[in-house]
Amino acid sequence: MARGTVWFTGLSGAGKSTVAASLEAMLAARLVPSFLLDGDDLREGLNADLGFAEEHRRENVRRVGEVALLFSKTDRLSLVTVISPFAAGRRHVRERHERAGVPFVEVFVATPLQVCEERDPKGLYARARRGEVPAFTGISSPYEEPETPEIALKTVGRSPQECAGEVLAYLSSEGLLGEG
Repeated sequence: MARGTVWFTGLSGAGKSTVAASLEAMLAARLVPSFLLDGDDLREGLNADLGFAEEHRRENVRRVGEVALLFSKTDRLSLVTVISPFAAGRRHVRERHERAGVPFVEVFVATPLQVCEERDPKGLYARARRGEVPAFTGISSPYEEPETPEIALKTVGRSPQECAGEVLAYLSSEGLLGEG
């Protein structure tokens, strides 16, 4: 049985959602149950009451971590894509999983800021540089890179499928796919 949380963290535009969607498709092809918890979707619904002040960002990560833990307890992999800019928030989510006996895999989508700005799929970096988006992670608000993630995923020059394949190989090597 597959069980655990794969937590994708990185800057906006790093490729978290794209890689996680590719991973979700690979898992489905192997009949491994998973559920994708996308940060943008959660911000529109569950966390619509939160803004982007530091305390709201912390609460966003805490809530998403709790939902991921609930899904993981139903014998599936939770694939989480949230910026989660603060190390303390990610550490709290990891500790909650550990206390519950649920595996937690942190994937740092290590795409350089310059590349994220070039991709800028939502135009947010350009708006942040003009001062239109206050407290934007990576520009006017910090992003604390993970010091010891299970996977530091380099995306530059690689397809989302290649990146997802790296995560899949790690999950398999750790026995998290529920195979055999």
